[in-house]
Amino acid sequence: MTFPRYEYKQTGVPTTKARLPFSDVEVSLPKLDLDRPCSAAENLKRAARHDNPYWAPIGLLDLQSINPTDLLSETAKVQSSPVNVRFTDWFGADWTFVASAGGPMLTPGTQIMADITEWERVVKFPDLNNWDFDGQAEAFMKNSHNPERALEIDIGLGCTERLVSLMGGYEDALYSLVVEPEACADFFERFIDWEIAHFDKLLEHYPITMLNYHDDWGNEKDAFFSPDTLENLLYSPTKRFFAHVRSKDVIVQHHSCGNINRFIPHMIELGVDFMQIQRRVVDFPKVKEQYGGQIGFCGGIEGLDITAAPPEKEQLTEMIRHTLEVLGKNGGLYMGLFMTDEELLWNAVSEIYAYSSEMYAAERGE
Repeated sequence: MTFPRYEYKQTGVPTTKARLPFSDVEVSLPKLDLDRPCSAAENLKRAARHDNPYWAPIGLLDLQSINPTDLLSETAKVQSSPVNVRFTDWFGADWTFVASAGGPMLTPGTQIMADITEWERVVKFPDLNNWDFDGQAEAFMKNSHNPERALEIDIGLGCTERLVSLMGGYEDALYSLVVEPEACADFFERFIDWEIAHFDKLLEHYPITMLNYHDDWGNEKDAFFSPDTLENLLYSPTKRFFAHVRSKDVIVQHHSCGNINRFIPHMIELGVDFMQIQRRVVDFPKVKEQYGGQIGFCGGIEGLDITAAPPEKEQLTEMIRHTLEVLGKNGGLYMGLFMTDEELLWNAVSEIYAYSSEMYAAERGE
């Protein structure tokens, strides 16, 4: 079984608009969902479950994503420039979007809690009844929702990152994990109670296919804490949250920066479907070889350097096929593409869709 590849801006090929990550720039890409055997949402679930996906999902074309700041009321945002957005989140933490970092950073001087043992008195858990879920969801579903794509909602900070945001940075937060583990454990359990209620509210209003959970567990050198800390303090509340999300037929994606190789077995036990982690410090092919169908990746094109000159089309094709053969076998992969050249992206999505469709058809014996 073979699938067509489309030349760049080939006459007669329907196109669709896709917005580049961390940008307002839109590009035209071939519309690949004309003859698909199932919806993008169903295929993403198949990929997450390693259950005969029909093609390797492509984030730019198969996903519609809502970010945490999009779910804040407009009154909580302060527009400071076309590049930088400063806002206060529901817990009172002050954030500034930093373009060079690709995301929001705590505004210098932010500290809500200096002593974790005071969390019950100091931390004000947001009242979900004060948020206009109905109005915001109605506007989104009417004006922005794309039913042809799977809907991903980024729920924002997990246990570790929420603690960091309240304590004003990693130094005080990590110190608290060591000197006041019981207080930290109690806070995490209470936070997950709130997070479950938050998720349930979102699920009432949005047709969520995948939930993205942010909890950075390391830097590029190593993990922030030991496996014992993860097992004793973070494992129970995180597993409870992931189990609740998956019980609603929603995919769990765990975003974690850093060299978190030592935690991948824990992520499998926690029920993570897709890892959104750093390729330059984690050997994806080695992880795929070791753990196979137990966990999946949000992966880019193996061997592609987006800071270098674009590769020739033939070289790009070889990279894509290698990536799919190594990381996509039996599912467990969706593609996150961060190139900015429209022709390169066009060629990439065309080859990814065609070759992965052929590969999975062969796996099904078709």
